[in-house]
Amino acid sequence: MEGYGLEWLELVGRWLHLLFGIAWIGASLHFVRVDRGLVAPSSESDERQGTFWAIHGGGIYEFTKYKGAPAVWPSELHWSKWEAYSTWLSGVLLLFLVYYIKAEAYLYGELELLHTPLRAVMASMALIAGSVLVYEGLIRSALPARPAVLAWVMGGLVLGLSFLSLTLFAPRAAFIHVGAVLGSIMVGNVFFGIIPAQKAFVAAVQQGRAIDQSRADKAKQRSFFNNYFTLPVLFCMVSLHFPMVYQHELVGVSLFLIMLAGALGRHFFNLRHVGLHQPIYLAAAALILMGVAWLIQPRSIEVEADNQLSADPAVARQARAEQEAEVMALVNLHCVNCHADQPTYPGFSSAPAGLSYESLAMLRAQSARAMTAIQSGYMPLGNLTQLSRDDRAKLVRYLATEGSAP
Repeated sequence: MEGYGLEWLELVGRWLHLLFGIAWIGASLHFVRVDRGLVAPSSESDERQGTFWAIHGGGIYEFTKYKGAPAVWPSELHWSKWEAYSTWLSGVLLLFLVYYIKAEAYLYGELELLHTPLRAVMASMALIAGSVLVYEGLIRSALPARPAVLAWVMGGLVLGLSFLSLTLFAPRAAFIHVGAVLGSIMVGNVFFGIIPAQKAFVAAVQQGRAIDQSRADKAKQRSFFNNYFTLPVLFCMVSLHFPMVYQHELVGVSLFLIMLAGALGRHFFNLRHVGLHQPIYLAAAALILMGVAWLIQPRSIEVEADNQLSADPAVARQARAEQEAEVMALVNLHCVNCHADQPTYPGFSSAPAGLSYESLAMLRAQSARAMTAIQSGYMPLGNLTQLSRDDRAKLVRYLATEGSAP
C-alpha cells in the first residue's frame, strides 16, 4: 500500500504542477503580448502609456497601461504571484516524491561519491539553491544594463549547468534538475524582484511619494527574462517521457541546443508582438531541432546472421529454446522487479508506463520500446542490477531478431 499511496501522491502532484504551470506561463505569455502590443495615445499629456485591444469569448476587451498610477485608484487590484509560487511548490513536491524518495532508482548518476540517498539529495538541493544565488548576483549587478552581454553570460551558465547536472545525476534526473533550476530562477524573479517592486509601487502611490521607476523597470526586465525561460522549462518537464533525448553520449550539447531552440522560438514571437516579422528565428530553431535529431539518432543495430544454426529442425528448436531461456533469465533478474503486474521494487505499485515483461510474449509485444531503453542504457534504472554490456547486447540481439515473432 505504501507504493500505491506514493503513486497517488505523484499523480495528484503532477496534475497540480501542470495546472499551476499552465496558469503561470499562460499569464506570462499574455502580459508580454499585451505589453509589447501597446498602442501609444495620440496626446503626450495622456496619463496612459498605451492601449491594447483584443477580442475573446464573444466580447471586446481593452487593456490599458498607465505611465505611473491612474488618476483614480482601483478599488480592487489583482496580483499575479500565486500561479508562480504554486507551480514551484508543486514542483518541489514532485522532486521529493520521484527523485528524493527513489534516489537510488532515479537520482544516482555515475559519480560514486553521490551514491547514498543523503548525499544525492543534498547535491540536488545545493545545485538548485546555488544556481539561484548565482543568478541573483548577476541580475543585481550592473550587467543587466547590457542585455546582450547578460544573454551571452546566461547562455554560458545554462550550458555549464547542463554538463554539471549530467555529471552529478542520472541523465533523466539531470534534465529535470536543469528545468528545476530555471523554474526556481523564474519564481525567484517573482519573489525577490517583481512582487517587492510592485508592493513598493503601490505603497508610494498610496502615500503620495514619488514612484521609483528604475525599480519598476528592473522588475519588468525580470519578467521578460522569465518569458524566455518558459519554453526551455517546458521541454525539461516533458523530456522524462523520451529517453532518446537524454540517453546519448552527446546529451549535454543536445539539451542545451534544444533549450536554445525554444528560446529562439520565443524570441520570434516577442519581436512579432512589436511588428517585427523575422521568421529567420523560427527557421533557426527548426534547424537546431533537426540537427539534434540527426545528432542523437540511435545507432543502427547490426544483427549478425546466425549461420551456425543446424539444418536439423530439432537442433534448431533446442538452440532457440536455450536462447529464450537465457533471455528470460536476464529479464527476470533485471526487468521484472519493476515491470510486472505486481512489482517487487520499493515505491512501485504497478508496472511503469504499463509495461509488463513477465513473459517473452509480453516482451516481444513491446520490443521497440524495450530495445530503445536497453540499448540506450536507460534501463535498468540506475543500472542497480548491474546489467553487463554483454548481457545487454544479448537482449538487444534477441529483440532485433525475434521481436516481431508471434
